[in-house]
Amino acid sequence: MAKTIIEVKDLRKDFQVGEVTVHALRGINLKIEEGEFVAIMGASGSGKSTMLNILGCLDKPTSGEYLLDGHSVGNMSRDERAWLRNQKLGFVFQSYNLLARTSALENVELPLMYNPKIKAKERKELAINALETVGLADRMHHKPNQLSGGQQQRVAIARSLVNDPVVILADEATGNLDTRTSYEIMSVFQELNSKGKTIVFVTHEPDIARLTSKNLIFRDGHIIKDILVSHKTFAREILETLPVYDDYKK
Repeated sequence: MAKTIIEVKDLRKDFQVGEVTVHALRGINLKIEEGEFVAIMGASGSGKSTMLNILGCLDKPTSGEYLLDGHSVGNMSRDERAWLRNQKLGFVFQSYNLLARTSALENVELPLMYNPKIKAKERKELAINALETVGLADRMHHKPNQLSGGQQQRVAIARSLVNDPVVILADEATGNLDTRTSYEIMSVFQELNSKGKTIVFVTHEPDIARLTSKNLIFRDGHIIKDILVSHKTFAREILETLPVYDDYKK
């Protein structure tokens, strides 16, 4: 029986905007099991970003329950949520969020700096292994301005992996990339998922969502559709059909 990584029960989130209460999430119930690759979709204002912030322990719900790998998040203090975030989650953002003046290797090492149990030598070894996983070991000493957008996103993915999180949360991770590079990045995510990594991927692009195994469609704070992707599409197969131009940088 698959292990439940994320469980959400009757989750609600309200925001006060002046005298108006905005109901961003309206009683969400959700389970994500180990090894799933889930896309969260929906228009602006549908609640998907609010959902991701709560799943990422960056925000707290107004009511309801959130269990992350068996830990009840709702009543945790800010420090406890920060610890859980560092131990259990990996993040990949649209804008990469790399430190400009540090190398790819140092960027990947960063999440391990907060773990006093990991010494400098082990930290470096783990970071190198993560960069090798995303095919970027030969660029480990390059700074972000020496890397293409796709390479920067691979560094960000390596950084999300280095703590061996129970789940990777990706927020529009292909949003700043051209078509070919987007599929290259999705191929990396699919490879990670094939090795058992659980991934939650927010996107507004249907072509990207069909590369996952389940699509959750949000509207007005509700999940209106929960769709299993019956015929999985492989990004590497799509790449073989795309033209290659000189200005594409892998």
